[in-house]
Amino acid sequence: MEAEGFVAFELLDLFEEDEELEAVALESTRTIDIQEFVPSDRIGWIWFDRPHFLVPDDAVAEEAFAVIREAMRSTDTVGIARLVLYRRERAVMLVPRGKGIILWTLRYGDEVRGEEEYFEGLAETKADGEALKLVTRLIKSRTSDWDPKLVQDPVQDQLRELIESRKKGRKKPAKAKEDAPQESGKVVSIIDALKRSIAAEGGKPGKR
Repeated sequence: MEAEGFVAFELLDLFEEDEELEAVALESTRTIDIQEFVPSDRIGWIWFDRPHFLVPDDAVAEEAFAVIREAMRSTDTVGIARLVLYRRERAVMLVPRGKGIILWTLRYGDEVRGEEEYFEGLAETKADGEALKLVTRLIKSRTSDWDPKLVQDPVQDQLRELIESRKKGRKKPAKAKEDAPQESGKVVSIIDALKRSIAAEGGKPGKR
């Protein structure tokens, strides 16, 4: 389990001397003591911070690991514990996953804001029936299986290509042409725009 992260870097920026940093550092531990169990559907996604793969250290610990994993799975619960990570004590959540356990670090209370303060002022606007049907049709035509390529970083890909080209003595890759800016100032009906989008899709499900 890695012990690197943005929190550690922030602490290093705050303290100039190593002695100051060591004075506030918590003693790390390899032991996870589960304090309580909570129904898995009671913890909202907004509390999830960073996932880690959790596996037993040796064959002796493997049996206890399997018992806890299957007990949580059968009761549909997750374990809550505290652990020192990134030089700070953090609440963590243990979730059974396949043959292992996913350990999620949980956000601190002052990092989470309620949605009410942001959504309370929104009006109860009723969706237009025709527009709703068109958007539903558009969603169905663009629905496909999840692909990790959807979250790839294009900048990283270009950097890798540039590094490879430098190694092989090739010229740097050509810069992708940017789309011409759309003309503004013309009011377009949302329904007309949706109809054009559907027409562009050709009405074929799964087409992206």
